[in-house]
Amino acid sequence: MAETTPIGHPVFTRIRLATPLDVPFIHKLIHQMAVYEKLTHLFTATESSLSSTLFVSPPFQSLAKTLYFDLPLDDPEKDAFSVHYGNDQVAIAGFVLFFPNYSTFLGKPGFYIEDLFVRECYRRKGFGKMLLSAVAKQPVKMEYGRVEWVVLDWNVNAIKFYEQMGAQVLPEWRICRLTGDHLQAYQNGNL
Repeated sequence: MAETTPIGHPVFTRIRLATPLDVPFIHKLIHQMAVYEKLTHLFTATESSLSSTLFVSPPFQSLAKTLYFDLPLDDPEKDAFSVHYGNDQVAIAGFVLFFPNYSTFLGKPGFYIEDLFVRECYRRKGFGKMLLSAVAKQPVKMEYGRVEWVVLDWNVNAIKFYEQMGAQVLPEWRICRLTGDHLQAYQNGNL
């Protein structure tokens, strides 16, 4: 059977582990996500706080793939999200932040995805699928039990995407959170 050359505008993509040098980009991406989710009032992360708390988990392998599009991608923020990687200058399309958790019911560790975000001009082009797939491969290799995350109930595009990826959206669970003054009250036992 003869192989055919794909038609279109190729975009080589690579998922790689972030490094401390990526913190300014990660910070900008998280801010864009807060704007998108209408949660900027909760956004207090700084480059300094990210630098001092990320990159403490063991690394995983990167994933590379070439995607072909009918039209070239137009990235109006390319300069703000460009970084030199080796000899190439690349644009950062998005990120996924995940960390280990544990299921007592399964008796196995798993991963929790805190954030998965793709910049607007790269959405609906396969980048989110690549990021989620890169995370989902790891627990399979490590014989972990599951990957979990939350999604905002109004974000129907994300819900549809996650369901297409095979995820179950569990309506019976609610997020509980201690933060700010309520969390600080535990420091001195002021309950």
